[in-house]
Amino acid sequence: MAKFDYNVVVIGGGSAGLVSSYICAAVKAKVALIEKNKMGGDCLNTGCVPSKALIRTSKILSYIRNHERYGIRSASAEFEFSDVMDRVRQVIGRIEPHDSVERYQKLGVDCYQNAAKILSPNEVRVGDRVLTTKNIIVATGAGPAIPNIPGLDQVDFLTTDTIWNLRELPKRLVIAGGGPIGSELTQCFARLGSQVTQVEMMPELLNREDPDVGARIHQQFVSEGVDVRVNTRCKEIKVENGQAVMLVEKDGVEDRIPFDKVLVAVGRSANSKGFGLEELGVRLTARGTIEVDDYLRTTTHTNIYACGDVAGPFQFTHTAAHQAWYCAVNALFSPLKKFKVDYSVIPWCTFTDPEAARVGLNETEAKAQGIPYETTVYPIDDLDRAIADSEDHGWVKVLTTPGKDRILGVTIVGYHAGDLIAEYVAAMKGGYGLNRILSTIHIYPTMAEANKFAAGVWKKAHAPENLLKWVARFHQWRRG
Repeated sequence: MAKFDYNVVVIGGGSAGLVSSYICAAVKAKVALIEKNKMGGDCLNTGCVPSKALIRTSKILSYIRNHERYGIRSASAEFEFSDVMDRVRQVIGRIEPHDSVERYQKLGVDCYQNAAKILSPNEVRVGDRVLTTKNIIVATGAGPAIPNIPGLDQVDFLTTDTIWNLRELPKRLVIAGGGPIGSELTQCFARLGSQVTQVEMMPELLNREDPDVGARIHQQFVSEGVDVRVNTRCKEIKVENGQAVMLVEKDGVEDRIPFDKVLVAVGRSANSKGFGLEELGVRLTARGTIEVDDYLRTTTHTNIYACGDVAGPFQFTHTAAHQAWYCAVNALFSPLKKFKVDYSVIPWCTFTDPEAARVGLNETEAKAQGIPYETTVYPIDDLDRAIADSEDHGWVKVLTTPGKDRILGVTIVGYHAGDLIAEYVAAMKGGYGLNRILSTIHIYPTMAEANKFAAGVWKKAHAPENLLKWVARFHQWRRG
């Protein structure tokens, strides 16, 4: 039997790599973690964490600008953009220890801070060392996708990785992309004071969601002064007399958008090349992600696994961590025991204001797949706590099996939608429906009551009318 230095070598120190190595160490396997850049990956350094810190500051500014809504006669704020970005860095700094080399070494993980090169299915070179391993987990993440826009290379364009290096607030900012990242940053920079133009080639923002979701976010952005251009294609970037201009086209009509900075936020591209997979013949999908089977093994090598953004199909921190469990357990215990990855209940949230959260099917997907469903909608403008907080907007939309309370999917648009969706995630995972949510006590007054009231709307629509007629006669008889 061959001897190896490690049970598992993990390449990549983002969410997927960190969770994979943590699990391996927790069950006493010998594991190495290799990261060539910063521990914590995109989420900590250029993604989830910095964006949420910036969103919080922009939300506070929004509260101040709308002070009269809260009974305050006068309020204003003075700030320097550089101070705002300093706070973003401070937030990253406070969370960094959670993902640090020091912490993981204490957990029993051998950490290497250098580039990795896969030499064979059982060998990984890091620096001047070659590590031998029973299994390899590739968790190299993804980077900003750069579209082929003529002239883009003529300007110092920003990506979702580099925007955090800004120290001066752009006066005129064009954001190419109407997905979650582009939309979150559009609202942030508009609230911070930039004149923002958002360009999206699809018919509406957040095209992965139902049209009413994108339309609601679109409406909110316009009310905050954003120039939203949907159904609009970016044709070219030009620099004329020192002025950068984006040439766009909509319905055959061209327009010119002058800008000081342009942010490219059109998605992310898997980091699947340049570290040995090509030489081994590991197959990639059409999207550039690593092709894996139901156990997250590459389709060419049963001891090389992949998880997180580099594997897809979802590109969220929480799904990366979810996949990491399967990679670690399958790598360590296969063929004695292995588990198929479960994508049956995957939630996500776009942290615009209002937030847009979803789990399971939406109406667009259900129709496309021919899945029968019923729709229940509870408008949040009816909710006491939302009214008290002046956040009385949005809705809870629940899709259920016709005639039953089984939940097929939920979309929530509104204040703290990302938190509210958790109850439905638990219900779908636990296999219970709206009746149990309705029978569960929810604290008054909270936003969480919206979930109970949505279940109440469903219950009222499915009231046993014939039985109630008999009950009414029973009460009449008892009155004498």
